[in-house]
Amino acid sequence: MGLQENRKIKRKGFALASGLITAALGCPAIAQDAKADERNVETDKDVIVVTAQRRNQTEVRSGGDLGVFGDKDAIDTPFTFRTFDETLIQNQQPQSLGDVLENDPTVRRTLGSGNASEQFVIRGFQVFGDDVGMNGLFGVTPRQLVAPELYSGVQVLNGANAFLNGASPGGSGIGGGVNLQMKHALAEPLTRATLNYSSKEHFGGSADVSRRFGNEDQVGARVNGAFRSGNGAIDDEFRETLVLGGAFDWEVGNMRFIVDGAFQRVEVNQFRPKIRVTGAVPEVPDNNVNYGPSYATTELESVFGQVRFEYDLTDNAMFYASAGALRSEEFGQYGRFTLTDIGTGDGTNSGSIIAARQRNEAMETGLRVKFGSAITHEVNVGANANWQQFRSAFDFRQSVYQNLYDPVEMPLSPVQTFVRGDLDDPSISNLSRQLSAFVSDTIGFWDDRILLTGGLRLQEVKSGLGSFYKEDAVTPVVGLVVRPADNISFFANRIEGLTQGGTAPDSGSDPDDPGGAELPVSNGGEVLRPSKSVQYELGGKIEMERFSASLALFQIEMPSFYLGADPDAPGFLLFSDFGNQRNRGVELFLSGEPVEGLRLITGGAIIDTELRETAGGVNEGNAALGVPKYTMNANAEWDLSFAPGVTLTGRIVHTGEQYADTSNLLELDSWTRADLGARYVFVGANRPVTLRFTVDNVANSRYWSSGYTAFGSGTGRLLQGRPRTFKASASIDF
Repeated sequence: MGLQENRKIKRKGFALASGLITAALGCPAIAQDAKADERNVETDKDVIVVTAQRRNQTEVRSGGDLGVFGDKDAIDTPFTFRTFDETLIQNQQPQSLGDVLENDPTVRRTLGSGNASEQFVIRGFQVFGDDVGMNGLFGVTPRQLVAPELYSGVQVLNGANAFLNGASPGGSGIGGGVNLQMKHALAEPLTRATLNYSSKEHFGGSADVSRRFGNEDQVGARVNGAFRSGNGAIDDEFRETLVLGGAFDWEVGNMRFIVDGAFQRVEVNQFRPKIRVTGAVPEVPDNNVNYGPSYATTELESVFGQVRFEYDLTDNAMFYASAGALRSEEFGQYGRFTLTDIGTGDGTNSGSIIAARQRNEAMETGLRVKFGSAITHEVNVGANANWQQFRSAFDFRQSVYQNLYDPVEMPLSPVQTFVRGDLDDPSISNLSRQLSAFVSDTIGFWDDRILLTGGLRLQEVKSGLGSFYKEDAVTPVVGLVVRPADNISFFANRIEGLTQGGTAPDSGSDPDDPGGAELPVSNGGEVLRPSKSVQYELGGKIEMERFSASLALFQIEMPSFYLGADPDAPGFLLFSDFGNQRNRGVELFLSGEPVEGLRLITGGAIIDTELRETAGGVNEGNAALGVPKYTMNANAEWDLSFAPGVTLTGRIVHTGEQYADTSNLLELDSWTRADLGARYVFVGANRPVTLRFTVDNVANSRYWSSGYTAFGSGTGRLLQGRPRTFKASASIDF
């Protein structure tokens, strides 16, 4: 709210008070004036309500930060991406990044094995929490769990992206990526305080302050933070989060300078883990039951930040440089649940204690130039680097009894099965360095209605201790955009994903001779060259005044590594990329306000996966584990015209069947979850106040939400959907 509006409201308030006093003294004429002033104040309140309700509208931007290409509208690019705005975060009060991404019909969430770390599945491939980018840089985002309050946007890119952002350090992101955008100062002043609640006993609050200074608003500052703590809807599952972020930006002449800094601390106790099953899919336990061990805990603390410098050399040429760093610490006691008796629910929890410390740095610099008239060129050239140091220590313990349906409290076993390092002072377990240089040219024809993009990125990956792994690879990109009309475009691309090559074992058995003798491996101990996946995609996009939509068809092939007979060395095996996984699919996404007061975020994806040229022909042609056959979402917001300030909200999330094993014997049922809520904006003390109430999983549906595993084994791990959860919040803008 602007200062002039505040002064106007105060003046009307004083006028109303004066009118009431004189009316009490019996002056009819002035009383009539007072009534007129009262009507004016009511009108001003209506304006405040309408303005605040409009600012609270959940938005999805069709576009965002497209890596080396910079900030782009999606309709001008040959890629599929979108940005969920901070209004969605404010309205839904998510407790994690995964809660935000539940709004995307093409993304599904899972967890790590035994811990509470979030991971995501896009186009049938995993994105590790450690491979989520921030402001275009990898390695700077807090690992495992991300509190969303610090971010103005959560961007989802569907598809391979090794050229756009470089290879992700963790080796995931083959089917897409996630990039976070830190909050920066807004054009209008903002001072907002929020209190929130989530069932059963989770309370918290947040504050957000934004200001611009200078005679031309050339200096901006924004500070925001949040604290949440308490038990959630799952029995005895405790979560506590503290975040604090600050941003400073300064623009003078052709130069812009931005500084971001943040702190995050997350603690989760007795979290409910995924479970490993064999033979059959068990009945889903009651939604509130917690079969996680009572000793389970994870404590994550991160300090991170970035600086960015931009300089406009001319109206069409910009030099930029950015750098970021992360310092994080982890301490956890974890339990991996394995079901041993599907009838009784008996199983075991194998405990572990893990300590880890991470020190990462990243930087990028480049030059972006556009020139030409009849035929235009937009040239990008630059380089980036990423350094990561990871320290860790492990203490694995003997398994103890647990039951899926009737959990018992069991302590961490005192029997150690494997120990490495000092938990109080973890030693360096891995060092990695990634360097890359890139160049691209987007050639425009017919007033840029036809855009042809070509580019190359040379990437070098180095990792290890003592004997280093050092390999390089070139990842090209080709893209085409055709815009027959201003609001319609058709696109196609060929782009690659890149991951570090696997390590060959010293010996193994021939998959074509099951039960045969162990054979030596000719390239035993060798770390293979970086592995490339290839994506082909085509589709179309529409950008109307009220809504946007995109349709994409894609195919991604990712190599699969295993042991096979070495054709050049009889009697030896070779570890190589003999097989591959092929994912094909179609995605539809639509968002906007097709009619006044009704906003939608909806869409879906159909994915067909196939394992090809598998080891020994086992599982040949089967579907990949943990990939739903289809996914659909429908989010809706409706501003009630007959009830000023009231907005009804609803969301349906539907996920099709998926297999929890590569043999395709363990099939998880499809599931549907419905969420309902409402917002109410009113004026209190001449300030806009917003009340929100939401019920997630209204029907308290029970289901296995995911069967994905990150370890490439033949059997996945089942993640249970969360129970019915009540959420409430109240915000006031000062």
